Amino acid sequence: MAKKNKIQARLRRKKSIRRRITGSAERPRMSVFRSNKHIYVQVIDDDAAKSLLTVSDLGKDLNTELEACESKVDRAKVVGRAAAKACLDKGITKVVFDRNGYLYHGRVSALADAAREAGLQF
Repeated sequence: MAKKNKIQARLRRKKSIRRRITGSAERPRMSVFRSNKHIYVQVIDDDAAKSLLTVSDLGKDLNTELEACESKVDRAKVVGRAAAKACLDKGITKVVFDRNGYLYHGRVSALADAAREAGLQF
């Protein structure tokens, strides 16, 4: 029962955040999904309702970097840098960060900080 309440609370926070945050073509929304084992990033243009790119720690192109990681926070940093690099390759320099109802702490903040260090502007 407690797990259901926890998920419902996150979805309620997500809905509240999404009322205020939208992505556009010039400044898309960078949405983070965090599961117990993995972390995913999606860059979305809400005006066109299209996902511009996705990056996760399951991608085969990140395997060599992820093998050296000891913690999930380190994996999130690698994913954040990879997402920033992919955005810059597509010509996206500014994004709106969507924490998706998660607390801005731990893996979510590590991912955001790594993306900022790699050149993205929030």
